[in-house]
Amino acid sequence: MPRGCRCPRRAALEPPRAGGPPRRSNRSMGNEVGRASMKPFGTLVDAVTGRTVPNIGPEENRQAVERLLLGEKGYRREEITVDHPIEVTVRGVPYRSHLHLLVRVDGRAALAVSCVAGSVVSWERMAVAAARLAAETIVPLAVVSDGRTALVVDAATGGRIGEGLEAIPSRAQWQARFAAARPARLDPGRREREALVFRSYDSDRVNVPPPAGKP
Repeated sequence: MPRGCRCPRRAALEPPRAGGPPRRSNRSMGNEVGRASMKPFGTLVDAVTGRTVPNIGPEENRQAVERLLLGEKGYRREEITVDHPIEVTVRGVPYRSHLHLLVRVDGRAALAVSCVAGSVVSWERMAVAAARLAAETIVPLAVVSDGRTALVVDAATGGRIGEGLEAIPSRAQWQARFAAARPARLDPGRREREALVFRSYDSDRVNVPPPAGKP
């Protein structure tokens, strides 16, 4: 080909088969196969907001947790914020994400709930970091759940309080056990470290839908 010739690029071809046309290489076919195998995702109605949401990532698990909080645990719909924004700065670079559920009781942040697919233990540290970053003061309890089990952690100390859905306190239990505790704060240096932890875990999540109502 003459130097400098601007000829249209052609798909990579494999050697011709006997009696047949040349085939595209597997590499050039990869994107086409991926596009052909993509299927539309389903939708669910969010138990808290009533909005239609895409059923991807841990969404089914989140809906199970929402129903638990609204039903057995006795929290009020207006006390639960879905996709509560978390905005941090890591090494001078802004990072924006969200916490799956922030539960307030009597106007105070009470539970920071991270809903996951897979091992809840694997996401425990991220859930604690989220609880430390989601409000002006540390949200007292970090909860990580897949809708079938849960870990409940004291977000200020990082110590586990309990395991299993039964470990998630009801609204009445939270008022009795935790409401009187003095809110704890992160110093700026520690906040930077928690932001780095949160971003590291959060950016590894896949198939996570954007907050409801956002592109």
